[in-house]
Amino acid sequence: MELNERAELDTSQVNDLGRGGGSGGGIGIPLPGGGGRGGLIGIVVAVLVALVGGGFGLNAATNGDDGAPSGGTAIEGCEKENAQRFEDVRCRNLLFVNSIQGYWQDEYPKLADKPYQPTDTNYFQAAVNTGCGQADSGVGPFYCPADKQVYIDLSFYDELASRFGAKGEFAAPYVLAHEYGHHIQNLLGTNARAGQGEQSGPRSASVRLELQADCYAGAWAKHATESRDRTGQEPLFTSVTPTDISEAVETAEAIGDDTIQKRSGGRINPDQFTHGTSEQRQRWFRQGYDQGDPRACDTFGTDQL
Repeated sequence: MELNERAELDTSQVNDLGRGGGSGGGIGIPLPGGGGRGGLIGIVVAVLVALVGGGFGLNAATNGDDGAPSGGTAIEGCEKENAQRFEDVRCRNLLFVNSIQGYWQDEYPKLADKPYQPTDTNYFQAAVNTGCGQADSGVGPFYCPADKQVYIDLSFYDELASRFGAKGEFAAPYVLAHEYGHHIQNLLGTNARAGQGEQSGPRSASVRLELQADCYAGAWAKHATESRDRTGQEPLFTSVTPTDISEAVETAEAIGDDTIQKRSGGRINPDQFTHGTSEQRQRWFRQGYDQGDPRACDTFGTDQL
């Protein structure tokens, strides 16, 4: 993976909320085992139940909060004049967000016959208040359907590497592309429709949503080098290699429900799956990448997850 040093980044797509930033309120997120990053990439919802792998469901309510966080600051130091900018995790992730949204700017109208609605990613530390309620960094990166925004404590990547063994550089853009996959589902109404179906087990609506988001991430990865910077003149990535894709696949393996359950010392219980097995997560990311088309990501139209 090579990032283009000449690219002009669009800083308006990311907010730095700092420690405990944002506005709103609501219910906290119970974590299994008394803490740790239990969520590992998902959707935050109104009623959160602690499951192995994190507390997740399907739909969000605003809990009296009517919108996005406030009080964030602009991301500074990511101008192309700063030769060291991509040594900063904030700037690298800003580039990833720009690329992912650039992809969906072109691709979403083919799915919905209407323009894509961009949304922000919010960097926070320790805790944050959202339209879906209060969250701490233990839930991992997440998308809140109520305020249509992505949230991430960037220290998550350190734990993803040290605790789960996903050390590759392409783990980070895979994580963000997965979260923006949930944004696409929200815009399309997929998660609302899924909430009317089954609620538990290895073929639950939650698992189908998460695997589809993995597939959407793969579709973006296939076209990542095509995304352009703020000026429209420079590519954001100058290369995405087979090694990068392998790193994304390895990350998907590391955060499968069965792998997390085994790592935590418990038995594998498919009834508690929320995101899919390691094999499923790898396969659906590969499906998106190999096909390069989000229309190939219909996890709701098959019994063979």
